[in-house]
Parts: sequence; structure tokens; C-alpha cells
Amino acid sequence: MTKEFWLNLPVKDLQKSKAFFAQLGFTFHPRHEHSEELAGMFVGNSPVIIMLFPESAFQGFISNEIADTARGNEMLISFDAESKEEVDEVLDKAVKAGGTIYGKPTDQGWMYGGGFIDLDGHRWNVLYMDQNKMPQA
Repeated sequence: MTKEFWLNLPVKDLQKSKAFFAQLGFTFHPRHEHSEELAGMFVGNSPVIIMLFPESAFQGFISNEIADTARGNEMLISFDAESKEEVDEVLDKAVKAGGTIYGKPTDQGWMYGGGFIDLDGHRWNVLYMDQNKMPQA
């Protein structure tokens, strides 16, 4: 069955995108470390990999247009943090690396999170969820 799971994102400048995400603490798959055509970025300790492709290469995979992230979103990528403080740290790092905040951190009692926009306009959520305070269904 499935061995790995990838999300593919188009980026305008692969090297700048790699530097941006490295500043946030993401790590990259060694399989692609010398590639100028793609980068496999790990999301935490999970087997999920986000593949970064220059827009020209990404366009070759799809049969329609790349989404204009200035006008809309193709997806919202969310990942968890270990604490509220880590949420704030990631958002601060995103701004220092050249990103922008689209959602200031909010606290819903059991969940704390905020969102940033990367260099290519992709939106990301970083969330801390306190499972002990999570509402029961």
C-alpha cells in the first residue's frame, strides 16, 4: 500500500523557499539535498513530505493553471505545535524569514493557534491543542 505521502507545492524560487522553511525549523529529505529542481520537506516527525517545485516544473504535472495565491487559496496546510509558546515562536520566525501573519494567535480554551503566509502566498496554520480540554462529542 502507501509508503509515503506527499503534498506538492509550486514555489517561485526554490532556494529562497528552502531558506524560509529552514528558518522555521523544517528539515529536508537528504534524497533531494543536491537538487536544483525540487526539495522534499519533512513535516515534524510524520512520514508526510511536502515537495517544493519551481512553478515551471509544477506546471508540467497539472493540466490546469497554478492557483493565484494573491486571489485565492488552493489549500490550507496545518500542523501542530508542542505548546502555545511554540505557536508564537513559529509565527515570529515566519515573519523574520519574510512571511506575513494572516491570523493572529487566538485562544479557544482547548486550542491555540495562528496563521502565516509563506513567500509564495501559501497559507499555513500552526496549532496547539490541549487534549485534556478538548470538548467531548
